[in-house]
Amino acid sequence: MISVTRGNFHGNRSWFRAVAEGKDWVLCHTSALECLELFVGYLYEKRIEVYAKEPGEYDNINYRIVDSFDSLGITNYMGVRCTNVNQTINDMLREFDNIDEQSLVETLATYYYLHGDSFDGLEIDVQNQAVFDSIRDWAIEYYDEE
Repeated sequence: MISVTRGNFHGNRSWFRAVAEGKDWVLCHTSALECLELFVGYLYEKRIEVYAKEPGEYDNINYRIVDSFDSLGITNYMGVRCTNVNQTINDMLREFDNIDEQSLVETLATYYYLHGDSFDGLEIDVQNQAVFDSIRDWAIEYYDEE
């Protein structure tokens, strides 16, 4: 297998665009948050997370195999197809024990700040509400200065 890394690109979005161009993929999880500009990402990022209908050729892409994209909330953001904000947050809350907590909490903090100190507009699935409630205050206080 081969890798395509961020080092050859000016930023994560150009990397995502180049890697996903012509592919039947949807960026998800932390990759979607970076694409949507809700999480700044990491320097020297190496992995991309996508929903795909079949595994691909790159070993640094986490292919989350799905039968169809029909049930996913998808947006096309600046030329890159990714899960929308509500889909991404709910997916990550559902898999909270196995995700990048930093990207989710920072995203929730950014969302809260950008929406006038409110989570209005977020549609948290019922099965994810307890996890959301457990990190809500962490997100609210994330940007507070000590």
